[in-house]
Amino acid sequence: MKAKLLFSLLAILCLIFDSKAQEDLEALLDANTTTTDEPSFTKATFKSSRLINGHSIERIAPGAMEFRIHHRFGPINGGAYNLWGLDQASIRLGLDFGLTDRLMVGFGRSSFQKTFDGFVKYAILRQGQGKGTSGISMVYLGGMSINSLRWTEPDRDNKFSQRLAYVHQLMIARKFNSNLSLQLTPSIIHKNFVDTPEDFNLFPVIGVGGRHKITKRVALTAEYFYRVPISDSDVAPNFQDFYNSFSLGVDIETGGHVFQLHITNSIQMVEKGFMTETAGQWGDGGIQFGFNIQRVFILSKNHQKSW
Repeated sequence: MKAKLLFSLLAILCLIFDSKAQEDLEALLDANTTTTDEPSFTKATFKSSRLINGHSIERIAPGAMEFRIHHRFGPINGGAYNLWGLDQASIRLGLDFGLTDRLMVGFGRSSFQKTFDGFVKYAILRQGQGKGTSGISMVYLGGMSINSLRWTEPDRDNKFSQRLAYVHQLMIARKFNSNLSLQLTPSIIHKNFVDTPEDFNLFPVIGVGGRHKITKRVALTAEYFYRVPISDSDVAPNFQDFYNSFSLGVDIETGGHVFQLHITNSIQMVEKGFMTETAGQWGDGGIQFGFNIQRVFILSKNHQKSW
């Protein structure tokens, strides 16, 4: 019942996004009788291809490569002995590539569980004005992660497929004005291998996030991922032993770099981890400081600016 209500709410929110966007677009077109069919796409809905932990609808421009560093310290409830988390660290290094104005791919390696990950990201709809545009942006993401830790029982009949987990997302976003952007992210996580027969392999997750600009180069960000229960009992150990991911952050743009500073209860930086295996709670200090740094490199003379 909970899942049905949430997905109904999701459908209603999508309709509100689209209907409001179409009304605004029609009003703009009616007010300007000299418009042409040339599309004008909305730019900088978000300042990075990641909101905090999760992806945003933004993509890398064609002909460009982005080098990303994601870093999380330990939880602050570790106390003075661990310098409130600063003695601990988890890191992800990634390379993302813009292939076309709609398509990008990326690869990364995380220290947590020695995880390798890869994804593909494709723009289905792009917000803007003119022919071929929409009142919202909609982007599909498909990805896979590989846990490369050594087998705990090497003599068992272990299979490579047991290391794999998958993510499918549909990101729906709208830039309402120069300051405010919101995103809705229904997602599915599938794990090929779980510890017990009672554990869930499939996790529906609904993410919400937003960005509010406070100066020309500084913006506040937030995101929340709700794990949708798939049974009334929710007794699966890999569901009840973890929590929903919630993060607050600040984006600082410096020209060639975007620094993203944040506080989060998720130490993992791939979807399988922060969406379904968040172990920290905000209420008991199970949160950690983290940051993302990105740097864009131009690889092609045909490089185009991001839309």
